[in-house]
Amino acid sequence: MSNAKERKHAKKMRNQPTNVTLSSGFAAERSMKHHIGGGKPFNAQKQEPHSGTTRQRQTRMTPHSLSEPDGNELCSSKVTFKKKGGWKAGPEGTSQEIPKYITASTFAQARAAEIRAMLKAVTQKSSNSLVFQTLPRHMRRRAMSHNVRRLPRRLQEMAQKEAEKAVHQKKEHSKNKCHKARRCHINRVLEFNRRQKKNMWLETHIWHAKRFHMVKKWGYCLGERPTVKSHRACYRAMTSRCLLQDLSYYCCLELKGKEEEILKALSQMCSMDTGLTFAAVHCLSGKRQGSLMLYRANKYPREVLGPATFIWRAETTPGDPSESRQLWIWLHPTLKQDILEEIKTVCQCTEPIRPTLGIPDPLQTQSQEKNQAELPEEQIGKKRKRKDNGEIVKPIKKVIGDGTRDPHQPYAWLSLTTGILISDLTTEMNRFRLIGPLSHSILTEALKAAAVHTEGQDTEETPHHWWMEACKNPDSVCLHRKQEAVFELLGGITSPAEIPAGTVLGLTIGDPRINLPQKRTKASTNPEKCLDNEKVRQLLLEGVPVECTHSFIWDQDICKSVTENKIPDQDLNRMRSELLVPGSQLVLGSRESKIPILLIQQPGRVTGEDRRGWGSGWDVLLPKGWGMAFWIPFIYRGARVGGLKETVVHSQYKRSPSIPGDFPDCPAGILFAEEQAKNLLEKYKRRPPAKRPNYVKLGTLAPFCCPWEQLAQDWESRVQAQDESSIASSPDGEESDLSSGDEVLGAAEPATGPQLSDDVGTSAFDPKEPEEGMDTECQVQAGPERVKDLGSGENCAAAPGGQLCVLRSRKLLKRLSAWCGPSSEDGRAARRAPCRRQEELTREAWLPILEHFPRALVWVSLSLLGKGSPEPHTMICIPAQEDFLRLREDRRYCGPQEPKHRDPFKSKILKQKEKKKLEKRKQRGCATSMDLAGGDPVARQEALPLGLWSGPLPAVTTHCSRVLLGFVTQGDFSMAVGCGEALGFVSLTGLLHVLASQPAAERGLVLLRPPASLQYRFARIAIEV
Repeated sequence: MSNAKERKHAKKMRNQPTNVTLSSGFAAERSMKHHIGGGKPFNAQKQEPHSGTTRQRQTRMTPHSLSEPDGNELCSSKVTFKKKGGWKAGPEGTSQEIPKYITASTFAQARAAEIRAMLKAVTQKSSNSLVFQTLPRHMRRRAMSHNVRRLPRRLQEMAQKEAEKAVHQKKEHSKNKCHKARRCHINRVLEFNRRQKKNMWLETHIWHAKRFHMVKKWGYCLGERPTVKSHRACYRAMTSRCLLQDLSYYCCLELKGKEEEILKALSQMCSMDTGLTFAAVHCLSGKRQGSLMLYRANKYPREVLGPATFIWRAETTPGDPSESRQLWIWLHPTLKQDILEEIKTVCQCTEPIRPTLGIPDPLQTQSQEKNQAELPEEQIGKKRKRKDNGEIVKPIKKVIGDGTRDPHQPYAWLSLTTGILISDLTTEMNRFRLIGPLSHSILTEALKAAAVHTEGQDTEETPHHWWMEACKNPDSVCLHRKQEAVFELLGGITSPAEIPAGTVLGLTIGDPRINLPQKRTKASTNPEKCLDNEKVRQLLLEGVPVECTHSFIWDQDICKSVTENKIPDQDLNRMRSELLVPGSQLVLGSRESKIPILLIQQPGRVTGEDRRGWGSGWDVLLPKGWGMAFWIPFIYRGARVGGLKETVVHSQYKRSPSIPGDFPDCPAGILFAEEQAKNLLEKYKRRPPAKRPNYVKLGTLAPFCCPWEQLAQDWESRVQAQDESSIASSPDGEESDLSSGDEVLGAAEPATGPQLSDDVGTSAFDPKEPEEGMDTECQVQAGPERVKDLGSGENCAAAPGGQLCVLRSRKLLKRLSAWCGPSSEDGRAARRAPCRRQEELTREAWLPILEHFPRALVWVSLSLLGKGSPEPHTMICIPAQEDFLRLREDRRYCGPQEPKHRDPFKSKILKQKEKKKLEKRKQRGCATSMDLAGGDPVARQEALPLGLWSGPLPAVTTHCSRVLLGFVTQGDFSMAVGCGEALGFVSLTGLLHVLASQPAAERGLVLLRPPASLQYRFARIAIEV
């Protein structure tokens, strides 16, 4: 019998009792003694495993019936069995004697044992399957497991017993809960708090999680993009309607102290050369919001920290120098830590203020977990409130702000010398941004000014006692009326861009949930609100009066009271259901919540000559806990919601840098570039080599990052070598403008002749073989690492020109902007050219700029002349002379093509693979040695990435046939102008040499080439200030 048949036979016989399992013969040995009595069945040895037949099964039953006869009952008769090949005597060909007489009682007992064994084998299941699962498929019916009567009658009793077991019984559900409530956690608030231990949620997180793709960034869980296709819809909303975004993840730092001390400390971190500072007149009065670039103390123009916006609280008594001022600085979360540490240093705030009051931590503590574990089973899933010490205790309410903070860490710092108090108000306020021409119309329809309560009200009974106290003051009531009148005028203005940039308006409004419409509507501009032309004209020219910028949101005690006394949605819905007329207006009187808010106008696009004011809107600041109460009314008035992707698109269309990706000289920008390069490299390696581009053959040295430091160094060394050669060639050391222009022209187009390899020392089409000792990993992060190494303050102080920086001087940028424009009147380029008097581009004009900024980058915008869609990391190159000639002959000329490069790493990769194969064979042959797995470093060496440049990068400027000038950081097809647009940085040294070498009619033309393409395309470069 084969092994499979043996296992099958053993499986069948495993439930048989041992007292009836015999061998195939009557007796193993003839000399075996048999005894009669006791009614014990005959025991024999087990049979040899063999294939069973009907004849053999019948012979097994015969010995069981034999009792132990005495010698008189034995006879010499033989039993023969029919086997294959004829009749033979006995099971093994030997004769067996059978008794002549048997005892009836013993025979009956043996038969009864066999019947019991047979019944047990029939009734006992040999597997874990249910009764209806043992039926053949043609006898099965639907719902057999639920309806026993669908089974055959002989199996119904057994199936009924299985159904009565506890394992198969249905769980009893609570009758006082719906299906959705039964699926919830025992305490949903505690469950949500537990999920926020690593990444904080905004108050609109649940709403976003149902409709957006969520990402975890900067310590928050944010909505990246909608799940529906809405790219064009969001652009139309920003252009002609309204787009809503939640910017509550932005960080707010509050400074309190004397105005003189605050300005003295913060003046070290900014410069008037870049624009307005904290001491701007309109911003200092609290009338406008300001924006500026922050640097480390006294390190301008290098060691930038990032951009910031700020708001001063309006003075209560103007002209009083002893009055304590209040300043809010709003930052991106990636910039907060560096800027906070620098502000603490310049303000000398070293004394941390520990929180005196115990802040309830919404995250579940160990005692709470223990109490939850000790709940009886009958309460789990049935009670939403837990009982502690006999009292009903509500679960801790999740409130963004103090509830998510660590109570043991300080969030305020005081300076004993200057008296300045720094407070971290991150997550203490919500910030919503409305973008588009209908943003103020949505605001005026969704928000209504709070009612003034003067008589018949008890201050102590109402929870909003601060508003009652304010209503008793006639000046406060008059100011509230003025703010309400200005707010109503906004509903009739066509676009927020008509209002002065950064206008601030304070207001106290009622609960927006009360005015919520039954259905979703679309807000529109109401011209009837602008009948008073004089007031509208004054608002558009001068902005909001200074006194109207006052808001109670500056008072933290009032904000805390507003958050704690908010009427729950459940109570509001209950009061609506109790109205006599369903759908009528709910009037709460003095019980209605009063919320202080602050409206800030966002200017939109402020650079360039076209589409001025595009993307303007309003920012709404409101206390924490009221996020969803404002979010839903805005959506019900027609606002469309956008995520992080729409934020990048908004900045791209405004042609403004995106935070933090467009700040290569900022620590946050360097970290962002490293993470982006790492993610792109992992994505690239996940694809097989045949399905991904070979960037080495395409001539792309850094497809996943922009080596800014190496770009600036190459241009600096390039200019120095050119100056030395020009001085050596001139006998008297003097150069004319014409000769310098010719030399610059020759330097700008080294790819047209063989001097490309002579000047730099390497050929563009035949790159030098890498050395044997080079790194095996792709150096995609070479640029950011070099920037980080040169970021020390000692190097900057010793050699101010030796560190990478971005040119942000408005005076110099205006001169560059004038030089970039062509002198001919040809379409869109002529409209971009400045109409004012221009300074001529001469060597004497731009040489002092290079002396102060030898390694500087310039923020530029590019617009393609023809087809094409730029993408990040696209190379900005300098056209050759032959490219201009072909463009003059054919205006539809797309651009040149980059010849394919040779891949010097392919042979090394193949050799490395062969070495790995040999090492594997050696390890298989010497399997007894355990040290061979990690003994050879070649076996542990990481494989060279095929298609990427391995090792240190060569000269990036002359690696290709066209000299490299810079890189694109963001770009795409622009639906605003109908062509591809891009934003990026170029080397200041290279830009000046290019502008000096190009003809006046073609000045500002460059070439763009994506990393995965060989095609160059013409584009127009512009610098917008």
